[in-house]
Amino acid sequence: MNKTVPEALELARALVAELQPLTGVERVLCPPFVSLTSVAPVLANTGIDLGAQNMHWEKSGAFTGEVSPTMLQGWCQFVILGHSERRQYFGETDQNVHKKVIAALAHGLTPIICVGENLAENEAGKTAEVVTRQTRAAYAGLSTDEALRTVIAYEPVWAIGTGKAATPAGANAVIGLHIRGCLSDLYSSSVADAVRVLYGGSVTGANAADLMAQPDIDGALVGGASLKPAEFGAIARAASH
Repeated sequence: MNKTVPEALELARALVAELQPLTGVERVLCPPFVSLTSVAPVLANTGIDLGAQNMHWEKSGAFTGEVSPTMLQGWCQFVILGHSERRQYFGETDQNVHKKVIAALAHGLTPIICVGENLAENEAGKTAEVVTRQTRAAYAGLSTDEALRTVIAYEPVWAIGTGKAATPAGANAVIGLHIRGCLSDLYSSSVADAVRVLYGGSVTGANAADLMAQPDIDGALVGGASLKPAEFGAIARAASH
């Protein structure tokens, strides 16, 4: 929840200047709902996609304050679903995330599905249990073709905005064993290898290269650093190598 519409436009223009030359990496900006239609023209013909930060699963109806997938169609290519802050502060459940995933796919949007454990769960040794449960719930009933149209992000809650990122080896182990492992059980090892898996949680220009060097980390879901064009550019450059 950052930036007014004029501020978002200024930031988007600065980010385009940093990101547009980096053609070797997929780039997506996800501003707040109120800025989507203003930022979209800034990204047009730049090769940088637009994403929303959330959505409802219904196409329309009496859900005051919500945004439907049909409202995002034509503007967005991606949508973030199940972000840890949505789960932590707004009661997002595994079941709701699943319904949103299905709705996103049905409306031509690529869901970026967030999974991850909180600090208490991490310290209790429940990382595998939580990540596997959330992944299974999100993909329940999805066909192979649908699964291949998703992106999933490992986002340990204890690393969000704390400056305490997971170690590259630790993040890679969770992604490889519990996210790709789960997808392999649900589909096949080839599907598990093909689905793009991101890491999110205090990603910076300083740690991005080490994270991206890990074999099971395909990219980053960037939070606070995305508000700093030079920092975000450094992360994107690390991902493009």
